[in-house]
Amino acid sequence: MPRPAFGFDTPFAEQLEFFKAKLKLPSERWDDIERAAHDKAFIVAGAGKADLVSDIHAALERAISEGHGIGKFRKDFRDIVQKHGWTGWKGEGSAAGFRWRTRVIYQTNMASSYAAGRRKQLKDPDFVALRPYWRYVHADGVMRPRLHHLAWGNARLTLRHDHPWWDTHYPPNGWGCNCYVVAVPAPGAGDLTEVAEGWDGTDGIDKGWDYAPGARASDPLYRFIDEKILNLDAGIGARMWEEIAPALAAEQREAVAGLVDKMFEGKFSENEAVMAWVLSPRTVADLQERGIPVGSAGVWLRDEDLGHAKREDKVKRGDALPKEAWRNLPDALAQARLLLDVEDNTLLCVFGLPDGGSGKLAVKLERKTKFHDAGKRRNERINFVRSGGDVLPANLSNPRKYVEIAR
Repeated sequence: MPRPAFGFDTPFAEQLEFFKAKLKLPSERWDDIERAAHDKAFIVAGAGKADLVSDIHAALERAISEGHGIGKFRKDFRDIVQKHGWTGWKGEGSAAGFRWRTRVIYQTNMASSYAAGRRKQLKDPDFVALRPYWRYVHADGVMRPRLHHLAWGNARLTLRHDHPWWDTHYPPNGWGCNCYVVAVPAPGAGDLTEVAEGWDGTDGIDKGWDYAPGARASDPLYRFIDEKILNLDAGIGARMWEEIAPALAAEQREAVAGLVDKMFEGKFSENEAVMAWVLSPRTVADLQERGIPVGSAGVWLRDEDLGHAKREDKVKRGDALPKEAWRNLPDALAQARLLLDVEDNTLLCVFGLPDGGSGKLAVKLERKTKFHDAGKRRNERINFVRSGGDVLPANLSNPRKYVEIAR
C-alpha cells in the first residue's frame, strides 16, 4: 500500500488553491478587514480600484504558482503602479519605502497563504492519525526575535492539533514572522505540553494576527463583510459593497431566505438579524445632504420584524407581503423606488410584486437596537426593516410627505 504523501515534498497545490479563492477587495486602510476575514478576501491598503487590486493579486498568484522571489514581484509591482497611475501609497517616493512596502505585501501574502495551505495538509484526517500533535518552531536567524515567539519555540511547546491555543497562535503571528509548526506523533522528551501561565492571551501577537490562517476559509464571506460594513463609515461601506456585491449575492440571498423560512415556520424571535441590503453611495450621499444621519450603509432584517409583518390581522386584511416577497428581499430592494417620509425620516422602499401589485418596506435609519448576528450579541445603531406590506402607489404621491431619494 503506498504511503500517503504530505508536506514539503509534495506539490503545494493547497497554498495556491487558498490564495486563488480570495475575493479581491478595494480598500482604504490595511485594517479594512481583519483576522479571519483574510481567509476569504485579498486587500492591499490604499488600493481603491478593483482592477488595480486584481493585478497585484495576479502578480502574487504567479509568485506562488511559479516560485518567483521578491525581486520579480517588485518588478511586477512597479509596472502595475505605473500602469494604473497609483499615487499616494504608503512607501511611495523613496527606494527604502518601495523596498519596505513591497516586502510587506509579498511576505505577508506568501507567509499567510503558505501557513493556510500547510494547515490544510496537517489537518488531513489520514495525516492527523499519524501525527496528531503540533510543535511551535521559532525561526532561527531573526536579528530581533520577538521574545514571546522565542519562548514558545525554546520551550518546544507541543499541543494537540485541536488545542484552542492554535486558534489564535498558529503562525505567522505578526508582520514578518517566520515561525511555523511541525507535526509530530507525540510530544518528545523535554517538550512543554501545557500552555504556560501568561501565554493564553494575545501578548506577542501583532494586531490582527490572532487567528489561524485557513481555519475559516470555508466560512461564508458574507458574514465577514456584513460585520465590516456595520462598522465602516456609510459612504465607504456603500462603495465597498458596490465592488463585491456580485460575488456575495448568492450568500446574501441564502442568509435572508433562511431567516424568513425560520419565522414563517412559526419559530419564536431570537433577536436574530441578517444584512438584507446595502444603501448605494448615491443614496447615502442624498440622505446625508438632507441632514438625515446615516452612520453605516447596511440595512438589516430582524426576525422580530418578520414576525410582526406576518401577523394574523395583516394577513386577514390582505395587505401582508407573501413569504416569497420576503425571501427575495435582496433582489427586490436592489430595484426599489426610494422615498423619504419627511415626517419621521423613514426610508420607504417600493417594489413590484409578482401579482402586478406593489410592496412597501419601511426602513428605520440609524436606530439603536439589540440583535444577534451570526451568534454575536450586538447593541448598535443600524438601519433596519421595521415593517412591510402591500401598498397603492397613489397613496405615496403627496410631495409634502414623501420625497424621492436617489438610488
